[in-house]
Amino acid sequence: MEDSLNMNPGQNILEALAAEPKNLWKRILIFAVVLAIAAWGATSVDFNGITQSGAKIAGSVINGIMHPNTELLFNLTTDGVPFLVLQTIAIAILGTIFGALLAIPISFLSATNIVPRPVAMIFRAIVLFIRTIPSLMWALIWIRVTGPGAFCGVVTQSICSIGMVSKMYVTAIENLDTGILESLDAAGCNTFEKIRVGVLPQLLASFISTAIYRFDINLKDATTLGIVGAGGIGSPLVQSISSAKYHNVGAFLWALIILVVIIEWLSTKIRTRLAHGRQ
Repeated sequence: MEDSLNMNPGQNILEALAAEPKNLWKRILIFAVVLAIAAWGATSVDFNGITQSGAKIAGSVINGIMHPNTELLFNLTTDGVPFLVLQTIAIAILGTIFGALLAIPISFLSATNIVPRPVAMIFRAIVLFIRTIPSLMWALIWIRVTGPGAFCGVVTQSICSIGMVSKMYVTAIENLDTGILESLDAAGCNTFEKIRVGVLPQLLASFISTAIYRFDINLKDATTLGIVGAGGIGSPLVQSISSAKYHNVGAFLWALIILVVIIEWLSTKIRTRLAHGRQ
């Protein structure tokens, strides 16, 4: 014991390295497999260089960013950037709120430490099905039901949020302190009482942090969903690109850049406060 205490840090490091398992061949094998997969994937990618028209369009987009349409930036009508940005934010907020709230009962019914395993497997299959379909596909489906517009974007984002948020909620629920649940069980509490008294207080910060993270994703997705007519700034952005109005494109892109930077800063601040338990 005294010898180990008197040993200098350098000797401790050397001993730790000597005691480390010798798995060099395993690492070489893993590296070779990854390299082979990457090489196989590269065979399906054909790059024929940048065409002259492509280079011209890229230059026009850069010029549009450097010289945006300022009239469009400060246009306060429904065709202006401020309205479209606010509509995009509204779609992301509503989609996140509805999705996060609907994900709560689904995630509890998917957690094996809350409900019997067969029940949990059924609801996990539902979550997996939702996550399997991309957001653009959901948007195309719901456009047929609700018609194009912001409502379609909200419904699409709500469903997509359920898929991702439920998965993260389930992970948090299954890492709960089970001692509290056992105490409530012994007191004769039913499932809903256990959730309200013993579970939600432990999960509140994690749930809020997950919802904020999903809002970041939804804000960017709201722009993409606009391409297929689900409201927001995406649709006029695509129309401007198609009609070669690159100064308008620059105005829309500047608005999105500023919006994403502000939201990212705010969400990081909030998640940091939640992680450190500050109010």
